[in-house]
Amino acid sequence: MIPIHFAPLQGYTDDIYRRLHHQLIGGVNTYYTPFLRMEGGGIRNKDLRDIEPTHNVGVPVIPQIIMKSLKEFDYLVKVIEEKGYKRIDLNMGCPFPMQAKHGRGSGLLVHLDIVEEIVKSIQFKPNIEFSVKMRLGWEDKEEWRPVLELLNNIPLRQITLHPRIGKQQYKGDVDKEAFTSFLGNCRHPLFYNGDIKTIADIQYIEETYPNLAGVMIGRGLLARPSLAAEYILGKEMSWDERRLQLIEMHQQLKAHYEKIVNSETQLHSKLRLFWEYMDSELERKSYKRLMKSGNLKNYLLAVEGIEPL
Repeated sequence: MIPIHFAPLQGYTDDIYRRLHHQLIGGVNTYYTPFLRMEGGGIRNKDLRDIEPTHNVGVPVIPQIIMKSLKEFDYLVKVIEEKGYKRIDLNMGCPFPMQAKHGRGSGLLVHLDIVEEIVKSIQFKPNIEFSVKMRLGWEDKEEWRPVLELLNNIPLRQITLHPRIGKQQYKGDVDKEAFTSFLGNCRHPLFYNGDIKTIADIQYIEETYPNLAGVMIGRGLLARPSLAAEYILGKEMSWDERRLQLIEMHQQLKAHYEKIVNSETQLHSKLRLFWEYMDSELERKSYKRLMKSGNLKNYLLAVEGIEPL
């Protein structure tokens, strides 16, 4: 068995989602927070609330940050360290243009001077263990090479590689040949990330790369929250077992959000996200009823009638 880490997705894997998934479903070794970033000279209050230790009690969680400069990196690390965290993940992989075109996420990979400044700064932060999540590059699948040379010279907990370039976002095939090359040159424990949707996918990665330290899954776990638990069991759960888990987690999410949102419209909007990636898990009509429910009443009726694919 290899460790499974849960990749963050903005708007989906917030503190209550992580806590309930850990308590009710499990199978995940580590959860990562959606990335913290600087905005207007600071960090958004909702992002700070998400990493509050009191909101993450009992959950193996690691804050993730995204930055375009040494100044942003140092500021974000300082804020997180003051909250008592000892590990931080650096996002050098986000493919979305809103971040990457400003030199964050995978867009940072082409700015070697800034990467080098951050690498040097890491060496003066001995109280924090760092890890890196990255892609092959932003525009070119060879851009990882000089970046990895820099990363190889500092202590890191691990590197997670998604073998696409940023400009692909999630289109096209992952580049397994490039991943193999990266693995052969990487001096750190390496995690695989990208297009993992089934137990068979995890087992294939495990068998293909026997020296791998683990896998990180994002969209695959949102599509099938039981995926990591099923991998540990070594078999698929029945639909009845999975449905019970989904309904219980959904009910507890609903109870939580009812306390913090101001209207049925907001509640409907928040809860609908729970199912958004499950088009491969649910029967087509069930999925459409959830996505097109229009209001909270119709949505809750659609939840009662969910059926498997």
